[in-house]
Amino acid sequence: MNKLNPSIKNHLLVGLLFAVWGFLFMWMIKPFSDDTTGLIFWIRSSVGFNVIAFFTYALIAVVQKAVYVKLKRWSIGLEISILLLFYILHTVGTFALYKSPLITGGYTFLEWNTEVMMKAAIVNLTILAIARSYLIKLLPTKENILTIKGDNKLDILKIKQSELICVSNAQNYVEVFYIQSEALHSKLLRTSLKNLKEEFDFLLQVHRSHLINPSHFKSWKNSSTICLTELELPVAKTFKKELLPC
Repeated sequence: MNKLNPSIKNHLLVGLLFAVWGFLFMWMIKPFSDDTTGLIFWIRSSVGFNVIAFFTYALIAVVQKAVYVKLKRWSIGLEISILLLFYILHTVGTFALYKSPLITGGYTFLEWNTEVMMKAAIVNLTILAIARSYLIKLLPTKENILTIKGDNKLDILKIKQSELICVSNAQNYVEVFYIQSEALHSKLLRTSLKNLKEEFDFLLQVHRSHLINPSHFKSWKNSSTICLTELELPVAKTFKKELLPC
């Protein structure tokens, strides 16, 4: 995963849900095989261990945001490191509670790690990885802004990629057609179709005089004409094959 949702609020919710799930999971399967059993033990351990899980993940949320803000990027390596850090802190924290007077568990740290935490980690880290991947979908999508420039300094047009309909040749200029506030607009810029085709590779050439944004393709009017948003354009035979997948 090379993206991260840095929102501490979102990750606190994940930590809370993970702790609730952990409480129910422990209560149902009772993962300990030593002699430390009984109702009081299970109440203290189930609540205590998952309170630690929540606060450990809350700490992880703060740490990862600080790293993300400093590096301004995320990577699979960083993701694995964060999950490993959670595992280490969670293991140490829960073992400290397990050996405390509240529980007085019988496992050594090595036994605690191998008999309990490593087995639980297969499920726990998988759940956390899935939850963290889901948080990526909550990130607001940033609309791609196009800056279309002409040869003159004042020849400039900034629009969203989704607003651009097509670009047509107009002698020494090009005419950019775009939609804003549900109305069709156009602007002349002193440049060439070739320059725009090279700069914006998502544009499709349908005629020697026309480039289109494929997302605005609506239908074929006939074998040589297409309907776009608010416009109709001719299609040359040499470019027809490129347009057919649309």
